[in-house]
Amino acid sequence: MTAVPERSHLAVDFVNAVRAPVAPAYVRSVLRKSGNLPEVAARLPAEQATVAVRLTDDVELRRLHREYSGEDSITDVLSFAGTGDHVGDLAISWEAVVRQAARNRYTPQGELALLCVHGLLHLLGWDHTSRAETAEMRRLTTAVLALSEVALPPGRL
Repeated sequence: MTAVPERSHLAVDFVNAVRAPVAPAYVRSVLRKSGNLPEVAARLPAEQATVAVRLTDDVELRRLHREYSGEDSITDVLSFAGTGDHVGDLAISWEAVVRQAARNRYTPQGELALLCVHGLLHLLGWDHTSRAETAEMRRLTTAVLALSEVALPPGRL
C-alpha cells in the first residue's frame, strides 16, 4: 500500500506524561492524515487548526472523568472542546490502550491511533448516541485509520 501524504494543516501538541513507547510523530501523522478525509477537513476550523493530545494513566483519566463529567470511572479517552482555531484537547489513558489492545489482539499503537481518531471526531462534532451516528463514526474512523495504514481487527468497532 502506498503511504498517504499529510495534507492537513492540523498542528498536534503531544505530551507523553507516562513515557509510553510511542513516537510523537506517529500520533501527529495519524491525526494530520485525518484532514485528508473531506468530511473531516470541512469541519476543521482554520487552515492552521490545533489539537492537543495528552497520553496519561488511568488515575488521571478517572480524575478528569469525575471532574468534568461527574462520572467516577475509568475511561480510555476524553475529549475537551476548544475554541477558535484550537479544536480541543484529548486525554488518553495508556493503561487503557494496552488493556484494550491485548483484549482485542491488536497492537497498542493501533489502539492509540483508534482512540486519537475517535476523540478527534468527537471534537469535530460527531457522536454515537444513535445507530446512524454510530455507523457514521465507524465509517469515518475506519477511513481515517486506512489513510494511516492501520487495519482494525475484526469486530473492533
